[in-house]
Amino acid sequence: MNSSEMHLVYILHSQKLDRFYIGYSSNFEERIEFHKNAPAHKFTAKADDWTLFHSIHCNSKPQALSIEKHIKKMKSKTYIQNLKKYPEITQKLLIKYQ
Repeated sequence: MNSSEMHLVYILHSQKLDRFYIGYSSNFEERIEFHKNAPAHKFTAKADDWTLFHSIHCNSKPQALSIEKHIKKMKSKTYIQNLKKYPEITQKLLIKYQ
């Protein structure tokens, strides 16, 4: 699978802010560099300790964008923590948004 086919929903965590950031990318390495050097007006510029908390590999861009939107809509730290804790939640999302 080459990078142009990779669709990833990623969740970053900042210990300093105790906050999560949910995003989508087809090139995660490039995207994480952007977050590390984010312009001041971007949310991720508020901290410099973002680490990858969880990621979901998707089959397509529409699937990834739907899952990203679903997670953001939940507006729940507990839900995000449970995504990592209970892999079956991720599996259900992948099936729901095929």
